[in-house]
Amino acid sequence: MQADDKDLRILVLEPYCGGSHKSFLDGLKRFPFKFKFMTFPARKWKWRMRLAAPLYAKKLHELGQRFDRILCSSFVDVATFRGLAPAWTRQVPLLTYFHENQFAYPVQAEDERDLHFSLTNLTTALASDSVAFNSLYNFSSFLAGAKKLLKSSHDMRLGDISGILDAKTRILPPGIDFSDIDAVQGHNKNQSPVILWNHRWEHDKNPEVFFRTLFKFDLRDFDFNLVVLGQSYKEIPLIFAEARKRLGHRLLHFGYARSHREYARWLKSSDIVVSTARHEFFGMAIIEAIRAGCRPLLPCRLSYPELFPKKFLYEEKEFLMRLRQEVSRKQRLSKKQAIELTERFSWDTLAPQYKKWLTNTTISKQANSYSL
Repeated sequence: MQADDKDLRILVLEPYCGGSHKSFLDGLKRFPFKFKFMTFPARKWKWRMRLAAPLYAKKLHELGQRFDRILCSSFVDVATFRGLAPAWTRQVPLLTYFHENQFAYPVQAEDERDLHFSLTNLTTALASDSVAFNSLYNFSSFLAGAKKLLKSSHDMRLGDISGILDAKTRILPPGIDFSDIDAVQGHNKNQSPVILWNHRWEHDKNPEVFFRTLFKFDLRDFDFNLVVLGQSYKEIPLIFAEARKRLGHRLLHFGYARSHREYARWLKSSDIVVSTARHEFFGMAIIEAIRAGCRPLLPCRLSYPELFPKKFLYEEKEFLMRLRQEVSRKQRLSKKQAIELTERFSWDTLAPQYKKWLTNTTISKQANSYSL
């Protein structure tokens, strides 16, 4: 880091400050830059995407301050922001971090997808000087979705979108703070293997398949206990209430942990972490569980194949058999294995990549004068 990098003034715009987005911003605070965070609570995401850009532009006009960098999340409509914000914002590098993309974000039915938000993601990437995606799957699904959508654009051709975005894009996992997990005392061997669910309580995490498989295990009197963590919202899939009733005698915990330290203790108390997700752009919850020593069982799709060895992955038709094998195995990861699988995702390991990205002085010609 250059001597004057510590004086770098970075404006961070995050209209949806919750979950992984908030964890990401908390991690950025460890860098010796002068950050100014402009955030909104994590709710009403569609309105955040529609109006955050003009609102942030208005705030900057009122603020009267300048910054050396601007860092946005993909909930900011960067093209609109740069058009409405003070002129100096087009003379400093603007970086955008994609935790997700609207081309591949799950909807209940494909014909319900609002393509306006996908197009906003595309113009945001084009209007940014530098772009980072949290996984190769995220970037690949973004490009595939953009190409598919643009095939319907008739004579409105945007040229080599892949080439334009490849030139300014990098894959940069979100750093994870493992300090709470590492600080919790070691695992006491359970009499019965403990299966862990630590995902959001939403349909895209496919809880139906997970719990209905455990219902079968319970009927066959397989030996296991269950820990259910994760954030829930107003509309909770009905399978969770059914699971609490039918698997109550197996449950050690059911619900959101009151603190991150309590969350870490439950991870350390579990043996096997499972994902049945239909949607996952990265997989932070899985990585946290692996760090705690849980042996993972993950679908061979989404971001998982690029993050973990094949021996931890399953094909969909093999799920019941593979989970039964893992339960019978009764084997956690060793501390060494857990570190080897997760340390590359720690903030300490990723710090040099983030410093390089944030201190890059390149301003994209496309971002300031995009031409077809």
